[in-house]
Amino acid sequence: MPSSLQVGPYTVIALADGAGPFFSPRSEAFPDATTEQWAEADRLDPGALDAEGRWRLQFRAFAIRSDQGVTLVDAGIGPADSPAASWAPVPGELPASLAAAGIAPSEVDTVVITHLHTDHVGWAVVGGGEQLRPFFPNATYLLQQAEVEAIETINPQLRSAVIAPLRRTDQLRLLDGDTPLRSGERVFATPGHTPGHQSVLLTSGREAVAITGDLLVHAIQLLHPELAYAHEMDPEQARASREQVLHSRAADSLYLATPHLTEPFMAR
Repeated sequence: MPSSLQVGPYTVIALADGAGPFFSPRSEAFPDATTEQWAEADRLDPGALDAEGRWRLQFRAFAIRSDQGVTLVDAGIGPADSPAASWAPVPGELPASLAAAGIAPSEVDTVVITHLHTDHVGWAVVGGGEQLRPFFPNATYLLQQAEVEAIETINPQLRSAVIAPLRRTDQLRLLDGDTPLRSGERVFATPGHTPGHQSVLLTSGREAVAITGDLLVHAIQLLHPELAYAHEMDPEQARASREQVLHSRAADSLYLATPHLTEPFMAR
């Protein structure tokens, strides 16, 4: 059974899709990090360093289940022929993880794509050529308008591989900033990693969960949110978005749900 976190009426379920090394050394990904900062991060998340000293990532999505329905946040690395196949450990395991959680693809009513990087959209649309189809047939897919407007800079391949098929089935909804969802969660803009990066926040009483997408990719950013990540399109804006979440006073207890750290949930 996948790992989960209960906050009020919401069950947040971590859905594994794969694990493997990053495509470049972590010292290149965080060029300003010091030896002391790496040692501190390795104590916090020792599983992010493999036996050969490489940065090891988890690739996961999250489901939010309540009596209002099922929301999926991100769509993983995808099948063997997905856009992430050139670098990620495809095929992913998300369909099996969903089944283990008792969730059929047809039950998912909302898919929030945090951003248009290939390891976050892999199962959004499946098939090839004229057979491309949304994997979640009854879901509305949510993206920020700013993300789609920047697709030529982010990854133009995804216009035909993801955006066009979702438009053909009228399942794509574009957002402009912070937006409440029908089931009570809130999508909020966290730009910087990409222009339209978004995260998801759910609250119940004095507890909250932020599902962060690539706002946080490594534990070193939890300890030193000011550190720039080489794959951020706007590092200064990404830092501001990261600090906004990490320094939030919206709840007494804030849990972070991250796609790439070793443990899916971390109390802040």
